[in-house]
Amino acid sequence: MKATLQKIWNFYYDGFRSMTLGRTLWVIILIKLFVMFVVLRIFFFQPAMAEFETEEQKADNIIEQLTR
Repeated sequence: MKATLQKIWNFYYDGFRSMTLGRTLWVIILIKLFVMFVVLRIFFFQPAMAEFETEEQKADNIIEQLTR
């Protein structure tokens, strides 16, 4: 089992180490994921329950939304 995992690790390690264009593409992918999940979350998707102060208000809102 350990030898199999070692072979898999070496396969991917050697593949990523020898990439040239692939590294640039991975950097672009990671930047896009960062923008999608961090930047957009901060500016556009505010927490829905932020307007409620107490847990009771939050619970009442959830019950209201579910029974609608």
